[in-house]
Amino acid sequence: MLVVLVGLMWSTVLVAPAQAETVTLRSAVAGLAVAEENRLGYDRDLFPHWVDEDRDGCHTRREVLIAEATSSPVVGPRCTLVGGQWYSYYDNATWSDQADLDIDHVVALAEAWDSGASGWTTARRRAFANDLGDERSLVAVTDNVNQAKGDEDPATWMPPYEPARCRFIGEWVTVKLRWRLTVDPSEKAPLTTGADNCPDVTITFTPVT
Repeated sequence: MLVVLVGLMWSTVLVAPAQAETVTLRSAVAGLAVAEENRLGYDRDLFPHWVDEDRDGCHTRREVLIAEATSSPVVGPRCTLVGGQWYSYYDNATWSDQADLDIDHVVALAEAWDSGASGWTTARRRAFANDLGDERSLVAVTDNVNQAKGDEDPATWMPPYEPARCRFIGEWVTVKLRWRLTVDPSEKAPLTTGADNCPDVTITFTPVT
């Protein structure tokens, strides 16, 4: 069953948001703009992260860990985290050691570059890389699962835990719509097939303009 989480605002987005939009999953996939991808010129350093945008001592990685903890850690000086527990939905695993977790960009930085971010300003790429304005953009997951995902898209990678795949499709599509990113034909095909086999839930998201 697809679970699409909506509306938890962790921090102020660095780019002004528009008004929220609501669509069904299948309509969202059908409406994705299709374009060929080009990785020419990509460098991960073109997406500055992790940053402490609100200057509270916690950079983006730790903000996500605090927000997603199923059992809250104690937040100490300089945002050191002690204790806590986390659920990695990609592989249905629970962790109590934050070292076992990566913070995944659901749409990888390289994938974003390929599908529109190559034409962005550095400020917009920084905002994308540290997007705490929508909880579906960044997710704490098992480190080796994230490393296996790398910069793949749904044409070549899906969560190994099959019940998580509908949720992943919904979150992938939401990030693409939120940031007005395109998809290529090989990416859109599995998204379409996947959405057809998932509940046609309603997705609410706020585009970043």
